[in-house]
Amino acid sequence: MRKYLPIVVTLFVLGIIAYIMIEQKNKVIKANNEIINNIGTFDKVKICSKPPQILQRLNIPQPVIIDLSQKKYTGIAFHFGKNYEKVLQKKQWKQFEHFSTYTSDKKGNIYLVPTPYISIKPTTFNLQKNIYKLDSYTGNISIFMHFDDVHPSPNNPYGINAITYDCEDNTLWVAAIDESTYQTEKGVIYHIDIATKTILQTVQDFDVLTMSIVKSSKGKYLLVGSAKNNGLYAYTIYNGRLNKKPLKLLELPSANEHIRKIKIKEENTIELQTISFSYTLIAQTTKDERSYYDFIWNESLVTWILNKN
Repeated sequence: MRKYLPIVVTLFVLGIIAYIMIEQKNKVIKANNEIINNIGTFDKVKICSKPPQILQRLNIPQPVIIDLSQKKYTGIAFHFGKNYEKVLQKKQWKQFEHFSTYTSDKKGNIYLVPTPYISIKPTTFNLQKNIYKLDSYTGNISIFMHFDDVHPSPNNPYGINAITYDCEDNTLWVAAIDESTYQTEKGVIYHIDIATKTILQTVQDFDVLTMSIVKSSKGKYLLVGSAKNNGLYAYTIYNGRLNKKPLKLLELPSANEHIRKIKIKEENTIELQTISFSYTLIAQTTKDERSYYDFIWNESLVTWILNKN
């Protein structure tokens, strides 16, 4: 028996070494997957929202472009007609100053989130605490929901800043970044039931600059562009709730760029519109400052392929 002991010991040691090597390899694979995560294959999102009824009532033909650029019209404006030369803008829409983005529901109601723009006025901070609603039938804009726990300040004038509509359960996903600084990340994601204006869930400590929903072969996800870095992330949505930690999908080529809009362009293709962002008060909506990228998911290579527009 003793003559076999060295062999047994050697095999035992080799087994330990092999186990350590396998574990190290798994750690490397895990680390890589944290940078390039696979959410499966996906297709272009089917739009369930409708145009506001007021456009039909005023005999304004489609297509219509919604303008939130703030270059010429405060608030919101609708461009239509040949070369989009005609404009619809109600005087009432101007009192809410500036909007950054919007989403619309099945009835044609438009939900807008604010943005500080160029300079701070006495009313600026209060405006950043609200979600606004353009009523589909009347066309009037009013405060849809006010957030007492959102506190913009001169150091960070941004409050509610991102929004998207969930067709499946008639809810809104909304984000705020008011408590964050360039060094700290204290953003909040809210899940809101439209019918009751109830907050169904809050997820903290991630600064969202933009968001969009996608359904893939692996499930349903809330895609978010980070205000803190140049990454695109995905929260799993299961039974109407977000998981607490997002998956990192990809990074933009430049560390100075941040994702401002996410569009599921076609099958397995995401179009990302980017801006510079640093929590400071600048004209973040200026189109000349934006870049566009297409990222294509290659299932066979298990990676994202970059194609700059």
